[in-house]
Amino acid sequence: MARSGSISWMSTDADAARVRVVVGRIGRPNGIRGSVFVLPLTDEPDTRFAPGASLFAGPPADRELVVDELRFHNGKMIVSFMDSRTREEAEALRHSVLEAEVLEAQTPADPDEYYDRQLAGLAVVDAAGNAIGKVLTVLHLPSQDVLEIQLASDQIRLVPFVKQIVPSVDLAGGVVTIDPPVGLLEDDDNDIEG
Repeated sequence: MARSGSISWMSTDADAARVRVVVGRIGRPNGIRGSVFVLPLTDEPDTRFAPGASLFAGPPADRELVVDELRFHNGKMIVSFMDSRTREEAEALRHSVLEAEVLEAQTPADPDEYYDRQLAGLAVVDAAGNAIGKVLTVLHLPSQDVLEIQLASDQIRLVPFVKQIVPSVDLAGGVVTIDPPVGLLEDDDNDIEG
């Protein structure tokens, strides 16, 4: 299972519905010429961060950015934007989440990859088909991706998005099947009283 923020094709139909997908997060500046380190949150950073690509930077930047250059150094992604030419301008972009605009109907080419927006709202069931709750969102943590699930009791649980725990995602059926280890979905009401 993997996340995907990649685009393999783009329609020229101006009337097609479009949505924004998260593709990265801006880190610290790199040098004095306005480039920044970017944590990629897409499986195809070469496509999303290609020179000329337009991205929307959320708070604190809150503006559109156009990629000028993409390079990698020691396994880290460094991006230069056309409107960021000084270290101070790069620092103002720090912590911004980057989003790309994609066609709403678009899906990743790999059947084991999903856009976050495709998973949000899906019903969650166990292996026997018993209702557990629904997917709220996908969180991209440093160690792995996790599903944020709202249980029927309204409590929130984080479920690692790995094949052993999430063996099946049925987008057409609107269902995610999970096989949680013991204790993962237990109630908070079972706290020990002192």
